[in-house]
Amino acid sequence: MKNEKKIKSILGLSYLLIIAVFLWVFFDKFSFSDFTSYEFIKNNRDEIFKFKNNNFGLILLIFFVSTIFWVLLLGFGTPVCFLAGFIFGKWIGSIIVIFSLTIGATLLYLISNYFFKDFIEKKFSSRFDFLKIKVKKNEFIFFCFYRLIGGIPFFIQNILPTLFNIKLHNYFFGSLLGLAPQLFIWTSLGSGLENIINHNLDAPSLFQMIFSQEIYLPIVGFLILFILGIIIKKIYFKN
Repeated sequence: MKNEKKIKSILGLSYLLIIAVFLWVFFDKFSFSDFTSYEFIKNNRDEIFKFKNNNFGLILLIFFVSTIFWVLLLGFGTPVCFLAGFIFGKWIGSIIVIFSLTIGATLLYLISNYFFKDFIEKKFSSRFDFLKIKVKKNEFIFFCFYRLIGGIPFFIQNILPTLFNIKLHNYFFGSLLGLAPQLFIWTSLGSGLENIINHNLDAPSLFQMIFSQEIYLPIVGFLILFILGIIIKKIYFKN
């Protein structure tokens, strides 16, 4: 038993070390200003699309696998949606992110359940104990709503269900259905941004962007989903 705990601790620490190294390398290579620079985005768009057109299947596979690893490295879902919409468009991009983020989240749940269950229970159990009764009533419906309303950082949202011992199939399909609406909205927004950049040599004004159909429709969708999330939270998740 002691040996098993020791092995779990070593593997768990190794996993955290990999995450730390990845974040250090990523932010050492890129800065926030890079991703908000219109010239940087437009110039790299041309290179990315050239490579995509010549190697569509390969870049699709690379993006899918990279997204799964991104989730395992505690990455957020929104940047992936933007990028998927930007590169693949809203329909193909949505399918990719819905399945890859769901698979990544499910793997992270398994890792958390095995290596960090005690730590998660110690940190979060007292705050979410009241939900255990609701989970037992209908685990699948609960988890769909849990994914739909969001409001929690994605990586925390992925590991919290270890408190409730959610069955693996309910976790997977609940994530697939619950995440789909918001992922589609964010991917559509990424696709809209790509379309604007493609048709503008210079950076458009904020007014032009907001009132572009490709942008304001996903924003309206997000607001509707946000309001729906508040209503569901008040009715279903109240303490």
